[in-house]
Amino acid sequence: MYSHDTFGLGHLRRCRAIAHALVERFKGLNVLIVSGSPIVGAFEFRTRVDFLKIPSIIKLINGEYTPLGQHTDVHETLALRRSIIQSTAESFQPDLFIVDKEPLGLRGELEGTLAYLKARGTMLVLGLREVMDSPAHLKAEWARNDVLRKLDAFYDAVWVYGPKDFYDPLTGLDPPASLHDRLCWTGYLRREVPAVTAFHGPSLPDDFLLVTAGGGGDGARIMHQVIAAHEHTPGLSGPVVMVLGPFMKAEERDEVYRRAAAFPNLHLIDFDNRMEALIQAAAGVVSMGGYNTFCEILSLDKRALIIPRVTPREEQLIRARRAQGLGLVDMLMPDEADDPAVMAEALRQLAVRAKPSETAYGRPLDGLLRIGDLVHDYISAREDLAASLLEPSLVERDRRAGEA
Repeated sequence: MYSHDTFGLGHLRRCRAIAHALVERFKGLNVLIVSGSPIVGAFEFRTRVDFLKIPSIIKLINGEYTPLGQHTDVHETLALRRSIIQSTAESFQPDLFIVDKEPLGLRGELEGTLAYLKARGTMLVLGLREVMDSPAHLKAEWARNDVLRKLDAFYDAVWVYGPKDFYDPLTGLDPPASLHDRLCWTGYLRREVPAVTAFHGPSLPDDFLLVTAGGGGDGARIMHQVIAAHEHTPGLSGPVVMVLGPFMKAEERDEVYRRAAAFPNLHLIDFDNRMEALIQAAAGVVSMGGYNTFCEILSLDKRALIIPRVTPREEQLIRARRAQGLGLVDMLMPDEADDPAVMAEALRQLAVRAKPSETAYGRPLDGLLRIGDLVHDYISAREDLAASLLEPSLVERDRRAGEA
């Protein structure tokens, strides 16, 4: 699996969830995640899931890229990443290669590897969020690099990690029919809280409201919006737990701590790698609405207020508007949430809104099961893999089904 990881935690956490589901289902399968996340080592991985850390390139809020090392040239870093990825593919010899979100990798770093693996018969899969970006932005970005044509040439399948009636990530791109026929909507990726990963941080209050900004690189604003609402309306709510994220700048983190210190009911955590446990324990969630947090909100059936990022991508905005239209969440635009009175009222209303399970839309969370079925179909078609990766009962079931 490839996860370019230039901003936040979403790509890595999505790959990790899929990898864990696959090794749970297929006892002889091994997964290697190639990741650019600077904190990939902070997460726990199941047996037979490993990661290879490649040099980190960080995407700034303005959309530009820079190496994590201050004295490293971005072009040299990209060349090094490209070389490591290629040599890893040649050594690991994967039967299946799943690429997260970026069809050609960061700045095209996967093209050589994709060509190599295509020639040796590896199945190539592109995994997309249900929302990528606004059609205009995505069309312009992909047109500059001829992505649609190359995607059609390289990939055997495109898995969309969401339900078909929520959103089509290729809206407005006019993909060729040959590519559209390879799209498979899986449903959202269900998240669970294994007993062994219960939250082990500082003791938390009961019935708290969780405020999370994901990786936190641009999360200071939502933290200040919550604090300002409490400054405007004393006694606004019960306890609040705010998770700032590992990528929040030090000066922004210090300012959030300074303002929050005036309120004994505001509890701050810098980072925890078991967000599922925190969300499970929360009475409600205030979030920017990234893909993983949205999956957790649905999976753990939490009332939620979404204040989406609106630049440089509109992914979170599109998802939040669609989810609000389906009654799954409440939403405020960032400018609206800057008004302390508006934000205070939204926090009050969050306590009484419906849970996702109480809406007509429900919770389409079969993504990991569907992905397992797709991988099972691929393995079944390969006699050399079926013998080693499928349990005899599954092989026998398939044989009998074929005879029938």
